[in-house]
Amino acid sequence: MVFKDIPPDARPREKLLALGPSSLADAELVALLLRTGLKGTSVLQLAQQLLDGFKGLSGLLQAVPADLKRIKGLGPAKRAEIAAVMELARRSLLQQLAHRPVFDAPQRVKDYLRMQLAHLHHEVFAVMFLDAQHHLLQLEEMFRGTLTQTSVYPREVVKRALELRAGAVILAHNHPSGVAEPSRADEFLTQSLKSALQLVDVRVLDHLVVGQADVVSFAERGLL
Repeated sequence: MVFKDIPPDARPREKLLALGPSSLADAELVALLLRTGLKGTSVLQLAQQLLDGFKGLSGLLQAVPADLKRIKGLGPAKRAEIAAVMELARRSLLQQLAHRPVFDAPQRVKDYLRMQLAHLHHEVFAVMFLDAQHHLLQLEEMFRGTLTQTSVYPREVVKRALELRAGAVILAHNHPSGVAEPSRADEFLTQSLKSALQLVDVRVLDHLVVGQADVVSFAERGLL
Protein backbone atom coordinates (compact mmCIF):
# COMPACT_ATOMS: atom_id res chain seq x y z
CA MET A 1 0.00 0.00 0.00
CA VAL A 2 1.25 3.46 -0.90
CA PHE A 3 0.02 6.91 0.14
CA LYS A 4 -2.53 7.13 -2.68
CA ASP A 5 -4.35 4.15 -1.14
CA ILE A 6 -4.74 5.95 2.19
CA PRO A 7 -7.81 8.23 2.61
CA PRO A 8 -6.79 11.84 1.76
CA ASP A 9 -7.42 13.23 5.25
CA ALA A 10 -5.26 10.50 6.80
CA ARG A 11 -2.25 10.82 4.50
CA PRO A 12 0.81 11.97 6.45
CA ARG A 13 1.93 14.42 3.74
CA GLU A 14 -1.39 16.21 3.54
CA LYS A 15 -1.75 16.16 7.31
CA LEU A 16 1.70 17.70 7.75
CA LEU A 17 1.01 20.47 5.24
CA ALA A 18 -2.36 21.25 6.77
CA LEU A 19 -1.57 20.96 10.48
CA GLY A 20 2.23 21.09 10.76
CA PRO A 21 4.82 18.36 11.47
CA SER A 22 4.07 18.26 15.20
CA SER A 23 0.62 16.87 14.37
CA LEU A 24 2.12 13.65 13.00
CA ALA A 25 2.85 10.55 15.04
CA ASP A 26 6.36 9.07 14.87
CA ALA A 27 5.20 6.33 12.50
CA GLU A 28 3.65 8.90 10.16
CA LEU A 29 6.90 10.88 9.99
CA VAL A 30 8.89 7.72 9.22
CA ALA A 31 6.29 6.73 6.63
CA LEU A 32 6.95 9.98 4.79
CA LEU A 33 10.57 8.86 4.35
CA LEU A 34 9.63 5.32 3.30
CA ARG A 35 6.85 6.41 0.88
CA THR A 36 5.86 2.81 0.00
CA GLY A 37 5.16 -0.32 1.97
CA LEU A 38 5.50 -3.99 1.07
CA LYS A 39 3.11 -6.55 -0.34
CA GLY A 40 0.58 -7.10 2.42
CA THR A 41 2.10 -4.34 4.60
CA SER A 42 1.06 -0.71 4.34
CA VAL A 43 3.66 2.03 4.51
CA LEU A 44 2.37 3.05 7.94
CA GLN A 45 2.60 -0.53 9.18
CA LEU A 46 6.14 -0.80 7.83
CA ALA A 47 7.06 2.44 9.58
CA GLN A 48 5.65 1.16 12.88
CA GLN A 49 7.50 -2.15 12.48
CA LEU A 50 10.70 -0.19 11.93
CA LEU A 51 10.12 1.83 15.10
CA ASP A 52 9.25 -1.29 17.06
CA GLY A 53 12.40 -3.02 15.83
CA PHE A 54 14.60 -0.18 17.05
CA LYS A 55 12.58 0.43 20.23
CA GLY A 56 11.29 3.80 19.17
CA LEU A 57 12.39 6.89 17.33
CA SER A 58 15.43 7.41 19.54
CA GLY A 59 16.71 3.92 18.73
CA LEU A 60 16.12 4.47 15.02
CA LEU A 61 18.11 7.72 15.10
CA GLN A 62 21.01 5.83 16.69
CA ALA A 63 20.99 3.06 14.07
CA VAL A 64 23.89 2.64 11.69
CA PRO A 65 23.52 1.68 8.00
CA ALA A 66 24.42 -1.93 8.77
CA ASP A 67 21.49 -2.12 11.21
CA LEU A 68 19.09 -0.73 8.62
CA LYS A 69 20.30 -3.21 6.03
CA ARG A 70 18.90 -6.06 8.11
CA ILE A 71 15.34 -4.71 7.91
CA LYS A 72 13.21 -6.37 5.24
CA GLY A 73 11.84 -3.86 2.76
CA LEU A 74 14.53 -1.23 3.22
CA GLY A 75 16.37 -1.01 -0.08
CA PRO A 76 19.44 1.15 -0.69
CA ALA A 77 17.40 4.28 -1.49
CA LYS A 78 15.31 4.12 1.69
CA ARG A 79 18.35 3.31 3.84
CA ALA A 80 20.20 6.25 2.33
CA GLU A 81 17.32 8.64 3.06
CA ILE A 82 17.01 7.51 6.68
CA ALA A 83 20.79 7.72 7.17
CA ALA A 84 20.78 11.23 5.67
CA VAL A 85 18.06 12.39 8.08
CA MET A 86 20.00 10.96 11.03
CA GLU A 87 23.18 12.72 9.93
CA LEU A 88 21.30 16.01 9.51
CA ALA A 89 20.02 15.66 13.08
CA ARG A 90 23.55 15.02 14.38
CA ARG A 91 24.99 17.99 12.49
CA SER A 92 22.22 20.27 13.67
CA LEU A 93 22.93 19.39 17.29
CA LEU A 94 26.67 19.76 16.72
CA GLN A 95 26.27 23.25 15.24
CA GLN A 96 24.11 24.35 18.16
CA LEU A 97 26.68 23.08 20.66
CA ALA A 98 29.47 24.86 18.79
CA HIS A 99 27.69 28.23 18.85
CA ARG A 100 26.12 28.21 22.29
CA PRO A 101 27.56 27.43 25.75
CA VAL A 102 26.83 23.76 26.43
CA PHE A 103 25.08 24.48 29.71
CA ASP A 104 22.56 26.69 27.94
CA ALA A 105 21.11 23.44 26.60
CA PRO A 106 22.26 20.42 28.68
CA GLN A 107 19.61 18.18 27.13
CA ARG A 108 21.12 18.81 23.68
CA VAL A 109 24.45 17.56 25.01
CA LYS A 110 22.80 14.37 26.22
CA ASP A 111 20.89 13.93 22.95
CA TYR A 112 24.03 14.43 20.89
CA LEU A 113 26.04 11.93 22.92
CA ARG A 114 23.25 9.37 22.74
CA MET A 115 23.23 9.67 18.96
CA GLN A 116 27.00 9.26 18.87
CA LEU A 117 27.52 6.52 21.46
CA ALA A 118 24.36 4.66 22.49
CA HIS A 119 24.26 2.32 19.46
CA LEU A 120 27.85 1.09 19.85
CA HIS A 121 28.41 -2.54 20.86
CA HIS A 122 31.77 -1.80 22.45
CA GLU A 123 32.65 0.61 25.22
CA VAL A 124 34.02 3.98 24.14
CA PHE A 125 35.44 6.81 26.20
CA ALA A 126 34.99 10.20 24.53
CA VAL A 127 35.81 13.76 25.51
CA MET A 128 34.00 16.93 24.54
CA PHE A 129 36.68 19.64 24.48
CA LEU A 130 35.27 23.12 25.16
CA ASP A 131 36.68 26.61 24.87
CA ALA A 132 36.74 29.12 27.73
CA GLN A 133 33.12 30.11 26.99
CA HIS A 134 32.09 26.45 27.03
CA HIS A 135 31.41 26.20 23.30
CA LEU A 136 32.20 22.83 21.77
CA LEU A 137 35.58 22.69 20.05
CA GLN A 138 35.62 18.99 19.28
CA LEU A 139 34.24 15.64 20.37
CA GLU A 140 36.91 12.95 20.23
CA GLU A 141 36.86 9.24 20.90
CA MET A 142 39.93 8.76 23.07
CA PHE A 143 39.81 5.11 24.12
CA ARG A 144 37.76 2.00 23.45
CA GLY A 145 37.32 -1.42 24.98
CA THR A 146 36.84 -2.22 28.66
CA LEU A 147 37.42 1.06 30.45
CA THR A 148 39.55 0.67 33.54
CA GLN A 149 42.19 2.67 35.32
CA THR A 150 44.83 1.13 33.04
CA SER A 151 43.02 1.59 29.72
CA VAL A 152 42.19 5.29 30.00
CA TYR A 153 45.33 7.39 30.17
CA PRO A 154 44.89 10.81 31.80
CA ARG A 155 48.08 12.10 30.17
CA GLU A 156 46.58 11.57 26.71
CA VAL A 157 43.48 13.55 27.65
CA VAL A 158 45.64 16.32 29.14
CA LYS A 159 47.86 16.37 26.04
CA ARG A 160 44.87 16.71 23.70
CA ALA A 161 43.27 19.41 25.86
CA LEU A 162 46.46 21.46 25.63
CA GLU A 163 46.69 20.95 21.86
CA LEU A 164 43.14 22.23 21.41
CA ARG A 165 43.62 25.00 23.99
CA ALA A 166 40.55 23.77 25.80
CA GLY A 167 39.33 25.52 28.91
CA ALA A 168 37.01 22.74 30.02
CA VAL A 169 35.89 19.23 29.11
CA ILE A 170 32.89 16.98 29.41
CA LEU A 171 33.78 13.31 29.76
CA ALA A 172 31.49 10.66 28.31
CA HIS A 173 31.36 6.93 27.84
CA ASN A 174 28.73 4.39 26.89
CA HIS A 175 27.59 1.20 28.56
CA PRO A 176 26.92 -1.40 25.83
CA SER A 177 24.70 -3.25 28.32
CA GLY A 178 22.26 -0.38 27.84
CA VAL A 179 22.17 0.47 31.55
CA ALA A 180 23.54 3.96 32.24
CA GLU A 181 24.16 3.52 35.98
CA PRO A 182 27.76 4.58 36.85
CA SER A 183 30.06 2.07 38.49
CA ARG A 184 32.58 2.64 41.26
CA ALA A 185 35.29 2.33 38.60
CA ASP A 186 33.58 5.15 36.65
CA GLU A 187 33.67 7.34 39.74
CA PHE A 188 37.35 6.60 40.40
CA LEU A 189 38.25 7.30 36.78
CA THR A 190 36.40 10.62 36.88
CA GLN A 191 38.31 11.78 39.93
CA SER A 192 41.65 10.69 38.41
CA LEU A 193 40.98 12.69 35.24
CA LYS A 194 39.68 15.67 37.20
CA SER A 195 42.90 15.78 39.25
CA ALA A 196 45.13 15.46 36.17
CA LEU A 197 43.30 18.18 34.24
CA GLN A 198 43.29 20.56 37.20
CA LEU A 199 47.08 20.67 36.91
CA VAL A 200 46.75 22.41 33.53
CA ASP A 201 43.78 24.56 34.55
CA VAL A 202 41.18 22.61 32.57
CA ARG A 203 37.85 22.05 34.34
CA VAL A 204 35.87 18.83 34.19
CA LEU A 205 32.29 20.08 33.92
CA ASP A 206 30.60 16.70 33.82
CA HIS A 207 30.93 13.00 33.09
CA LEU A 208 28.00 11.51 31.20
CA VAL A 209 27.29 7.78 31.11
CA VAL A 210 25.29 6.86 28.03
CA GLY A 211 22.84 3.96 27.99
CA GLN A 212 20.18 2.95 25.51
CA ALA A 213 17.32 4.88 27.10
CA ASP A 214 19.04 7.27 29.47
CA VAL A 215 22.12 9.42 30.06
CA VAL A 216 23.33 9.81 33.64
CA SER A 217 25.12 13.03 34.62
CA PHE A 218 27.76 12.96 37.35
CA ALA A 219 27.27 16.69 37.91
CA GLU A 220 23.51 16.30 38.41
CA ARG A 221 24.15 13.55 40.95
CA GLY A 222 26.75 15.59 42.84
CA LEU A 223 29.54 13.14 42.01
CA LEU A 224 32.04 15.75 40.76
